[in-house]
Amino acid sequence: MKTILIDGIEYIPKSEAIETNVSYDYVIVRTYSAGVFAGYLKERSGKEVVLSNARRLWYWHGAASLSELAVKGTSDPDKCKFPCEVSEIILTEAIEILPVTPVAQESIKCVPVWTAQD
Repeated sequence: MKTILIDGIEYIPKSEAIETNVSYDYVIVRTYSAGVFAGYLKERSGKEVVLSNARRLWYWHGAASLSELAVKGTSDPDKCKFPCEVSEIILTEAIEILPVTPVAQESIKCVPVWTAQD
């Protein structure tokens, strides 16, 4: 990576910078035992998190990790298994909260609703 030093501060080209346009309202939350969820952060108190308009991220494809899913979204939404959105959920054992970029948020919201086959 090319850098330039100005007054003792090292800068990198904008094209190589990590995207910083992050919406902290929409997050991915990994819990200790309930799984992974994406939704709007309504409240947080210690390990308890309340999300609104939340989807369980039961299985994802097209992202190597939750970190990549939060930054880039999924490149293969048809292979993901995200059930329907719930209006609100209280998660009592949150162990990771990842801010989601607008691009990733749109990607998550575009995943078709996965449901049990009748």
